Amino acid sequence: MAATSLTYKYKTADMLMKLIIINAILFLAFRLVSFFMQVDIAYLTSWFTLPDDASEFITQPWAFFTYGFIHFGLFHILFNMIFLYVFGKIIMNLFSEKRLLTIYLLGAFSGGLLYVFSYNVFPVFKSHGYLLGASGAVMALIAFIATYSPNTQLRLFVFNVKLWQIAVFLIVADLIRMSTGENAGGMLAHIGGAIFGYVYAIQLAKGNDIGKWFENLIDWFTGLFKSRKEKPFKKVHRTQARSAAAKPVNKSEHQRKVDAILDKISKSGYDSLTKAEKDFLFKAGKED
Repeated sequence: MAATSLTYKYKTADMLMKLIIINAILFLAFRLVSFFMQVDIAYLTSWFTLPDDASEFITQPWAFFTYGFIHFGLFHILFNMIFLYVFGKIIMNLFSEKRLLTIYLLGAFSGGLLYVFSYNVFPVFKSHGYLLGASGAVMALIAFIATYSPNTQLRLFVFNVKLWQIAVFLIVADLIRMSTGENAGGMLAHIGGAIFGYVYAIQLAKGNDIGKWFENLIDWFTGLFKSRKEKPFKKVHRTQARSAAAKPVNKSEHQRKVDAILDKISKSGYDSLTKAEKDFLFKAGKED
C-alpha cells in the first residue's frame, strides 16, 4: 500500500521534484550497496560517471548525461538539490516542464563536453579521472534564467539579490577555484553548463528555441514506452468552419498576453507581476 502511494506521488509530481527524487534515490542506492556489499562506490558508478580519457568515454557516450545524476558526498548532493529547487521553481513559473528537463540534460551534456575537451587538449589538465554531479546541469539552469530574466530578485537572508548578480558571482568563483587547481574538472563542467544556459536564453529571446529538437526527441523516446491504452487512436470529427477559424485568434491573443507578461518580467523582474498575472502565467506554463 505504501509503495503504491509513493509511486502515485512520484507520477503526479512535477518535473522539478522528479529530478530531485531521482538524484536522491540514486545517491542512497549506490551508498547502501557500497556499504553492504563492501564495494568501492567509484567502481559501482563507473559506467555512469564521465571519464576524461577518450578511449573510455567513447565506449559509454550515455555518461555525458548520466553523470549529472551521480553524487558521492552528502553536501555535494544537498547543495546541488537546493540550487536546483530554488532556480528550478523560477523556471517552472515561466516555462514548461519539458523545457526545464531540456536545460538540465543539455546543460549536463555541455558541461561534460567542455570537461573532456579541455582534459584532452590543454596540457594544464593532466590527471585522469571522472566527472560526476548535477552542478553543470544546475549552472545551466541558473545561467538560463539569470540571462532571460536578469532583474528578477531572490531574498537571501535580509538582502534582495538580482539573478544576474548571483550568476556572475558563481561563475567568477568557479573561474578562481579552477585557476587554483581546486576541482578543475568540476569547475569546467560548471562553465560549460553556464555557457549553454546563456546561449539558450539569448536565442530564445530572439524567438529561436535551440532546445526544441531535444524536446521532440524526449517526446519520441517516452512514446516508445507508452501502452496502446495510453495512446488511443485519435478520432476525427467534422467541425464547423466558423469554430475552427476562431481558434487561431484565441491562441494569438493568449500568446500576446504571455509575451507581454514575459517582457514585464525581463524589464522589472518576476516580483513586479500582479497576482492575476502570476496565476495566468502559471496556468499557461501548465498548458504548454
